[in-house]
Amino acid sequence: MADGFDAGMVVESCRSAFDASQTRSYEARITHLHNLRRMISENKQAFVDALYKDLRKPEFEAVTFEVDFCHNDCVLAINELKQWMKPEKVAIPFAGVGKQCYIQRDPLGVVLIIGAWNYPFQLPIHPLIGAIAAGNTAVIKPSEISPATAKLFEELFPKYMDSSCFPVINGDAVVTTALLEQRFDHIFYTGNSTVGKIVQTAAAKHLTSVTLELGGKCPFYIGSNCDIDVAIHRTASAKFYNSGQTCVAPDFIICHRDQTDRVVSSLKKALKEFFGDNPKTSKDYGRMVNVRHFKRVCALLDEQEIVIGGESDEDDLYIAPTVVVNAKDTDRIMQDEIFGPVWPILNLDSAEEAIRYINSREKPLALYVFSSDRGVIDQFRNQTSSGMFSGNECFVQGGVETLPFGGIGNSGTGNYHGRFTYEAFSHRKACMVDPMYTVSELVRRLFYAPFTDRKTSIIAWALRKKLKNRTMSTLLRVAVVVVLLAVFYKVFLS
Repeated sequence: MADGFDAGMVVESCRSAFDASQTRSYEARITHLHNLRRMISENKQAFVDALYKDLRKPEFEAVTFEVDFCHNDCVLAINELKQWMKPEKVAIPFAGVGKQCYIQRDPLGVVLIIGAWNYPFQLPIHPLIGAIAAGNTAVIKPSEISPATAKLFEELFPKYMDSSCFPVINGDAVVTTALLEQRFDHIFYTGNSTVGKIVQTAAAKHLTSVTLELGGKCPFYIGSNCDIDVAIHRTASAKFYNSGQTCVAPDFIICHRDQTDRVVSSLKKALKEFFGDNPKTSKDYGRMVNVRHFKRVCALLDEQEIVIGGESDEDDLYIAPTVVVNAKDTDRIMQDEIFGPVWPILNLDSAEEAIRYINSREKPLALYVFSSDRGVIDQFRNQTSSGMFSGNECFVQGGVETLPFGGIGNSGTGNYHGRFTYEAFSHRKACMVDPMYTVSELVRRLFYAPFTDRKTSIIAWALRKKLKNRTMSTLLRVAVVVVLLAVFYKVFLS
């Protein structure tokens, strides 16, 4: 950004646009969504090229996991927006009898979206779709660590989007800090937990709500009776997408010691199928984003027992797909989120020990369990806590629009994807309207002073809730069915 950047003016411009209802109506939201969709579809190759410059991201990954992924989510929002905006009717208890009760979803106002460098297209655009659908204005802060994509956003947004409603602000941490000093109505941040705490602290000054997508060390447990080749193919592909720089990638492997040789053998086979004899020359294998992250990941390999890979080239930001065995819990590689193409194997003796180990650490964004025994999968699902859980599958849950994507505890707060993004940027306002208030006033007087024993008894009787008698409820339903069948027989068959 230019030296004259004024964060306060940017936010004030967005607030003026919001107050002028430039984003609130259905028509305005649809128009903005169509403009965003056109920007994506008309500049698809430019975004693919930018992602290659930033991360050497293979075209398949750039298209499938970033550009088309967001385009499809934008189409979903356009198709479903009218339904999403409808007031949600609710059950009406005694206190609301005769009244109209419903939930109306209101836009939050002016929101800040801070993207991350590892998926520099998807991570700002995906939440923006929900913010627009919900009727907000939004300040978009792409990551400066992926400069080609950030620059392209800055060039294209003014051509397609209303800059008073959706400005793109590029810059370093100084710019981000200036933005965080402003009062927003919601902040959506994707990144690491250290910065996540800074964002939450800044938001707390204004009691601003936040969505934090933070990541963490996602475990991958291999059960004693699972098909190891299938498990490794599914998880290894996810692990080495984007050269391991993915928040939901399996961070480390947990298996029995006697499985280790088979796991390593299966990994060698899978990696050769994916990237050939030399991953460095494969067009399907990415690179580290910069020298700092290259050195950070390489440092994790100090004093580790490497059985696959280990080669690196700083000039090319290349780290080979690497597997480490005999990892110890106290090793740095098992303490820090790896966020790179390095995969340690931790040996534990049983599912129970693995569950205790997982529960002793920070709650992960995702947990992956592979087993042919459904009981083992259910055991992990019910006895652990994670943002997401997958049994016999990996990574795919993040692409299912009807599932919420998000962490818990140290891996994040809040969730999004599909309608959940719309909900993340909406306020669910409780609404009650009494169209016959003059008639219902007779009942309403029961709540007015002076209070009497008779009023108290009547109100207590009317509001009292009773525990369900499920046996009686079942018998009542059966009786209703019998009566209906009898009436049907009497009317039509007798």
